[in-house]
Amino acid sequence: MSLKQTRLVTNDVAKLTRFYESVSQARAEILSSGYAQFHNEPCDGLAIVEQASTEAYGAGVAAAGANRSVILDFEVTDIDAEYERLQDIVSDWVMAPKLMPWGARAIVFRDPDGNLVNIYAHP
Repeated sequence: MSLKQTRLVTNDVAKLTRFYESVSQARAEILSSGYAQFHNEPCDGLAIVEQASTEAYGAGVAAAGANRSVILDFEVTDIDAEYERLQDIVSDWVMAPKLMPWGARAIVFRDPDGNLVNIYAHP
């Protein structure tokens, strides 16, 4: 078994896709108005889907913008440069650049749906 993809469920696929394209500087493949996926670094394996598509699994099994248990981690080489670059893209900062107890330097923010994103660099 191998993990192939992580799907973010949203009510606004276009908005969330643009956000992750801006943050990651990668292009998503738009398969429909309700489904986009990334096939290249740094977002390889990330998909963004509309809430309605999850109804195939059963009514109410997924709720857009309700996540409080998953953090998407991205590694970079220069955390301070990324922090500066993201100032006009990110509106919900959780943590400015900080040295973490495990030695990485990191920033944390929420995407437009409230999902946590951690970007880190090792010194």
